[in-house]
Amino acid sequence: MMNLFLTRAARVSSLTKHNAVAAFNSSRCVHSLPLAATVEAEEISGAKPAEVLNLVQGKWIGSSNWNTILDPLNGEPFIKVAEVEESGIQPFVESLSSCPKHGLHNPFKAPERYLMYGDITTKAAHMLSLPKVTDFFARLIQRVSPKSYQQAFSEVYVTQKFLENFCGDQVRFLARSFSVPGNHLGQQSHGFRWPYGPVAIITPFNFPLEIPVLQLMGALYMGNKPVLKVDSKVSIVMEQMLRLLHSCGLPVEDVDFINCDGKTMNKLLLEANPRMTLFTGSSRVAEKLADDLKGRVKLEDAGFDWKILGPDVHQEDYVAWVCDQDAYACSGQKCSAQSLLIMHENWSKTSLVSKLKELAERRKLADLTIGPVLTFTTDALLEHTKNLLEIPGSKLLFGGQPLEDHTIPQIYGAIKPTAVYVPLEEIMKDNKNYELVTKEIFGPFQVVTDYKDHQLPIVLEALEKMHAHLTAAVVSNDPLFLQEVIGKSVNGTTYAGLRARTTGAPQNHWFGPAGDPRGAGIGTPEAIKLVWSCHREVIYDYGPVSKDWEIPPST
Repeated sequence: MMNLFLTRAARVSSLTKHNAVAAFNSSRCVHSLPLAATVEAEEISGAKPAEVLNLVQGKWIGSSNWNTILDPLNGEPFIKVAEVEESGIQPFVESLSSCPKHGLHNPFKAPERYLMYGDITTKAAHMLSLPKVTDFFARLIQRVSPKSYQQAFSEVYVTQKFLENFCGDQVRFLARSFSVPGNHLGQQSHGFRWPYGPVAIITPFNFPLEIPVLQLMGALYMGNKPVLKVDSKVSIVMEQMLRLLHSCGLPVEDVDFINCDGKTMNKLLLEANPRMTLFTGSSRVAEKLADDLKGRVKLEDAGFDWKILGPDVHQEDYVAWVCDQDAYACSGQKCSAQSLLIMHENWSKTSLVSKLKELAERRKLADLTIGPVLTFTTDALLEHTKNLLEIPGSKLLFGGQPLEDHTIPQIYGAIKPTAVYVPLEEIMKDNKNYELVTKEIFGPFQVVTDYKDHQLPIVLEALEKMHAHLTAAVVSNDPLFLQEVIGKSVNGTTYAGLRARTTGAPQNHWFGPAGDPRGAGIGTPEAIKLVWSCHREVIYDYGPVSKDWEIPPST
């Protein structure tokens, strides 16, 4: 039956875009449940709004409370999300509570499920590799989290490559154990990776597919039962992906999917008491969850990410292009976006800043290389710019103006890519300036400063004072300079060398913060094992007991 589904999906690649989702929907006849796409990305509108449901205890359910999502490009109410209210969380509480602490599977229980998830992943990786399925998700991402097609496509691509990495036996390899000889015959200690059992996953709007899929699959691989909450503005993407995963064999009872506001989710977490919660999002919410859940959290919280340009100047055009991508791709709405550019004076003497300005001004709303900011209003972004420009010696390098000729609703932000220069001495002058400069602005905005050779210790002091340590870049091919900066900084994902960047993390290396025991990783076997399992030691001691053994004196 699955072969029939895959054959039909493969056939989609020869169809026109108009017929793509119709063919995708035709797979429903192969199954008793609605397992395939239920929307056509380009047809979602006020006249034909999409609906997003919840999944609990194996059933898709609606709600009496429908949250209307506005199209971020024109303000039209185009998606209705069935949001669960506080009075409706009981089925989710019961579902999570039904999972024991030892999980749905572990090395001693239902080990065939490791193989099952290898098979599910193989099928999902194949489905996501089909051109029409890739295009479907890329365009759906664009509708709810506007970014260029290439950026949306890259998100689908990384997700598909991640799935490829965990096909076949790779899932059970995650649970690989080790043993150590004991003190006498018959004794051995064995270390196992053990699930937490009931867990929760909370993910943000900016990567509607990649972040939830990578964390969800990691949780499932290790034997956990997750409840997943994605920001309602973009949750339609993950709802559709869950339907695809079901069609690939994912048991419908293994994952619950809830749409709700933050207050309701907080209540669910307190009542269901998951053994571990993964949160990706703002530092403020992360700290609240850590308190409420008594530390049973892993966090990939907001990052104020820096890039240092070293004293050696090379490939000016290339470095300028990477800086533009890091600061302004996805309208700067990446947790890894370049927030602070620290240039050596040798770079200040080049045309780097003017080239940055030229590259930023190429970005257009028409192709979504610049677009709406979903967490700040235009007024808030311009107010922050104004506050920075009140610091002595600061100046506007470019931007600082609203986008023109658009229909983006006022609840969102719409500004041109912006850069403000602030002198290093002023940044470090007092805490007020430092806090203002290092305030994370989740949008197309960066602060630029420069330094002289003797000021490198001041730069390193500025890095030391930061509270978030996600990504960083040290752009230099000088090994001694790299050694100095890397050795005196913390960021969990640090790129070093001429081609260093802060964004664009693929699926083949660790991505996550450092310097915090609660820090979460994503994407690699190490990240999955760290976040979604704990260590359990089993010590076998079979004997034999010596025939000459006697009860010894009390000790």
